[in-house]
Amino acid sequence: MKVLVVNNAAPFQRGGAEELADHLVRRLNATPGVQSELVRVPFTWEPAERLIEEMLISKGMRLYNVDRVIGLKFPAYLIPHQDKVLWLLHQFRQAYDLSDAGQSHLDFDDTGRAVKAAIRQADNACFAQCRKIFCNSPVTQNRLSRFNGVSSEVLYPPLNDGELFTGGEYGDYVFAGGRVAAGKRQHLLIEALALLPNGPRLVIAGPPENQAYADRLTKLVEDLDLKARVDLRFGFHPRADIARWANDALACAYLPFDEDSVGYVTMEAFASGKAVLTVTDSGGLLEIVSDATGAVAEPTPQALAQALDRMTSDKVRAKSLGSAARDLWRAKNVTWEETVRRLLD
Repeated sequence: MKVLVVNNAAPFQRGGAEELADHLVRRLNATPGVQSELVRVPFTWEPAERLIEEMLISKGMRLYNVDRVIGLKFPAYLIPHQDKVLWLLHQFRQAYDLSDAGQSHLDFDDTGRAVKAAIRQADNACFAQCRKIFCNSPVTQNRLSRFNGVSSEVLYPPLNDGELFTGGEYGDYVFAGGRVAAGKRQHLLIEALALLPNGPRLVIAGPPENQAYADRLTKLVEDLDLKARVDLRFGFHPRADIARWANDALACAYLPFDEDSVGYVTMEAFASGKAVLTVTDSGGLLEIVSDATGAVAEPTPQALAQALDRMTSDKVRAKSLGSAARDLWRAKNVTWEETVRRLLD
């Protein structure tokens, strides 16, 4: 079986979707009787009217000598094929929930609104022709049902290197991995820590979205006199280092705004047997993070400080929450073997 995975390509941008696509192709090629390749379609979303041309590029492509297509993101998943499965990481949200929330650049004029309508029309036509549709989380699944009236199955992305996240010691620090960005709100963690003079250390490690936010965090640590308790590790790190930080943490923290999925940071923490601190508006994480597997607080420094103190002041409690987190993740059977089986079924 020849399987083509299709995804977008925003030049010089690489994130979880790109990692997932690469690992999916690798796992497909490791499956007996399967050959797989990845096609990345260049994509830009500005100006708004350019989106019509971007959709036409994908819709105009023809694929030959391919038995199955697995589409991941808009507009690459619009590429036509008679045997297409979607593993929907997210739609173009500016045409959906972000528009409802007044956060879309497509609502500023008649042209933008026409583009939004065209996106919804193209999506609906594509979804109707798919053999099967999977979503990466219940959040994405619910959005698809709400806006498009389309049924789907949840298929969580597995960890790409789960063998690294085996757990270890319960140290004296909270680990906050992943991209460092205003939307991930690492500043709230630093501000919360300042309210806990006897609280744990904090390790923040990941590539900054931009230098301005990295500078903001650095200045915040200095202004709050936390240099001895906050370790800022900006940049890309070897996966072995990320795993070591997670495995030996007392707990982990991840505070994204309205995340589509549970997030790799959460999965890594749960696989490592670590409780996770998050906030009430973090989206997909809330499917698995609760007071039974970590702590969920309002997105304010005061509320986060209280939750962090409850979660980490008693190491026995922190271990118990971490064990529950690991058990919950294992029970979901999120493995590459099961993922490939469902995508090829």
